[in-house]
Amino acid sequence: MAALEALNDVLEWFEKETDPMVPAIAIYDATNSTVERRKMILEFCSSKALKVMFIESICHDDELIMSNIKEVKLSSPDYVNKDPDQAAEDFKARIAHYQKAYETITEKDISFIKTIDLGTQFVLHLVQDYLQSRIVFYLMNLHIKPRSIFISRHGESMLNVKGAIGGDSDLSPRGRIFAEKLPDLIKKNLGDKKLTVWTSTLKRTIQSAEHLTYPKLSWKALDELDAGVCDGMTYEEIEEKYPEDFHLRDSDKYNYRYRGGESYHDLVVRLEPVIMELERQENILIISHQATLRCIYAYFLNLPRDELPYINIPLHTVIQLTPKAYGCEEVRYKL
Repeated sequence: MAALEALNDVLEWFEKETDPMVPAIAIYDATNSTVERRKMILEFCSSKALKVMFIESICHDDELIMSNIKEVKLSSPDYVNKDPDQAAEDFKARIAHYQKAYETITEKDISFIKTIDLGTQFVLHLVQDYLQSRIVFYLMNLHIKPRSIFISRHGESMLNVKGAIGGDSDLSPRGRIFAEKLPDLIKKNLGDKKLTVWTSTLKRTIQSAEHLTYPKLSWKALDELDAGVCDGMTYEEIEEKYPEDFHLRDSDKYNYRYRGGESYHDLVVRLEPVIMELERQENILIISHQATLRCIYAYFLNLPRDELPYINIPLHTVIQLTPKAYGCEEVRYKL
């Protein structure tokens, strides 16, 4: 039975690919639309000491269903190089087929979330622990409206010219030219669509946004990674004054924490509220810093944490990210 084979693959992944000291979640993506199928899954997982939470998506709005088919389903691997109209009819036929045997979740002894009409309403049942509550929080922040997220480092700062990290310096002359050019680039690629600009609380990001006429919001959480005692120093100065720290950072850049400062791991935790709010929003331009934008970029491109500290986020480059059902499209604009 294919369903059991897939569940055994899940079990093997838990046993071989995850750290037993760190909570892990597997997503078993299938219809599971009958009481009998859900019972089989529960019995299998219970015998392996795995907790289960079901997610049921219900939609009564025909316009939403067709919009979802066009925006999401037609880009799936099942319909590559297929005629869009024929693919849409095929998927509607699939829906009709499953409706014949469909049994909504009514079982009283299982944990589940029902999302109705793409998040218009939620029904929660037996949400029992921290991880399940975080899943609920995440799902309640999602939407499927087409949107773009533009990310850009601030324009070149005076400390960038010096080669120093951190600080709160003003833009350099080159950085101010970038700020002047930025509105035209955004207008060219966004048109008349609405946009909100997010910056950090540091001067160089606020100055980079000063010529933009869109609504603006400053986030403390978008500030640069805190370099602690090394703030305002060049890497040469750090190597000379703190040679042990310099080499520790090179050996494990993701987990290394500056003295009195932060690590990339700390920054990922700090940015979680920003990520959740991003999932709620439509078109956003984030003007922030190299480390923070690496974290946001890695989230949307689903990159592993070992790669995160080395992602190329150059100055004077706007990156447009467009989330899709099966990935994230990326375009880079150099100014």
